[in-house]
Amino acid sequence: MSETVTTALYIGGKERQTAEKMAIADPARAGGVVGYAASATVQDVADAVAAAKGAYPAWSALTPQQRAEHMKAAIEGVPDSPNPFASEDGALLSQENGKVRIEGWVDALVLQIRWNLALMHADEVNASKVLKPVPGHIATETTVSYQPLGVVSIIVPFNWPIAILGAALPHALLAGNTVIVKPPLTAPLATTRVVQRIAEKLPPGVLNVVTGPDANMSALIRNTDVAKVCFTGSVGGGKKMMELASASLTRVTLELGGNDAAIFLKDAIIDDTHMDRLFAAIFDTTGQICMNAKRVYVHRSRMDEVVKALSDRLAKAKLGYGLDPTTTMGPLHSPVQKKFVDELIAEAKASGAQVLEFGELPGGDMAGGNFVRPAIVVNPSHSLRVVTEEQFGPVIPVIPFDTEEEAIRMANDTWAGLAGSVWSADTAAAYRVGGQLVCGYVWTNDHGANRLDLRAPFGGMKLSGIGREQGIEGVRAFQDTRSISHLDAATLATMHH
Repeated sequence: MSETVTTALYIGGKERQTAEKMAIADPARAGGVVGYAASATVQDVADAVAAAKGAYPAWSALTPQQRAEHMKAAIEGVPDSPNPFASEDGALLSQENGKVRIEGWVDALVLQIRWNLALMHADEVNASKVLKPVPGHIATETTVSYQPLGVVSIIVPFNWPIAILGAALPHALLAGNTVIVKPPLTAPLATTRVVQRIAEKLPPGVLNVVTGPDANMSALIRNTDVAKVCFTGSVGGGKKMMELASASLTRVTLELGGNDAAIFLKDAIIDDTHMDRLFAAIFDTTGQICMNAKRVYVHRSRMDEVVKALSDRLAKAKLGYGLDPTTTMGPLHSPVQKKFVDELIAEAKASGAQVLEFGELPGGDMAGGNFVRPAIVVNPSHSLRVVTEEQFGPVIPVIPFDTEEEAIRMANDTWAGLAGSVWSADTAAAYRVGGQLVCGYVWTNDHGANRLDLRAPFGGMKLSGIGREQGIEGVRAFQDTRSISHLDAATLATMHH
């Protein structure tokens, strides 16, 4: 990208510049700046809520099918190019996030896929059922139907911001809500541009975008005109959201961190196809995906095969700038995260665990970037932080087990419950073990975001969150029921008082 990118707010159908701007750091180059984002004031945020509130009566009055027509037209042009390497959105996201360029393009592709899948539920949105009178017991007939909530805020993280919007934004709009999107603080540029393009094709105020410092954003949750906040991010961030939401009783959907276990049973198929899947499930986006595999449990008899397969693949890893076509692994997004992952690796080494490291740190102007050499930690103590905490980086513990029961127990022995996977030649065995994992989504012989069934409800158990996204369940998350009843004279006449 030649010219420096500067993004604005988008409120009530109009672009809005701000006096202050936020400089967006380049994760690959210390001191580098990718572009500038608008910095919303408290008043800007209040105006965005007011715009969404103003647009709500007309938008919610449309039929779901009419909303779907608007939305179908609005998503056209996302992604901005059929060619990943010609996509400006993808290049911009790569620069501000650090991920390789093709992933930046896939981000927008996933939004488009999720958007169109959501529209397939248009005819179910307003489903209703009738509860008939019960002679001798209940003399009323009641119609139970659904209604939208109102103004909704959607807050997305830096790692897959455009794709993650797809898990909530189309469902919220289709249900009849109006929305304010808050792109990630540290990587807002590409998301802001994409969402603004969509918003421009919808009625003014239906979709708004605000970027700015967290201190000015609390009204996205605490303003009494906001009915719900949908937040994706860290567990700590989710707790903060819930705390903020408690004052105004704003509803929450929280999609938080994961510490996903991948379990390789004794009869697992360990060939190139399956190992390519596992490798992607661990190291895509330099390990910065909530549903990546974070712990690998392998039957003791198969340990060497899995470690060798991952080692062979990491031996080919090339660390570098996301836009460089030869790069296979970009930097971590933030210096804070680099420091954390470096500490986990150092701690594992100090504990005496076998730590295998790969790749070469880039030099030159990238010497100060957030790069970490990818690592495998073989048979670490279960108390090490590389096992107990979410690494969100390119380091994976591989841990042996002897019995199925032991594997299930270890997999569930964690604060998290987002997803997991079971690898076995026997589908029945995979489902048997998968059915005992306390998490929201289980893959068999596969794992990872690129193989998620985008029609199915997705979300976490335990500290991995509250609520579900995607599918009709994802639409219902942005609705509530309304019951309307009347007395039935005929039934009433049969009842004795």
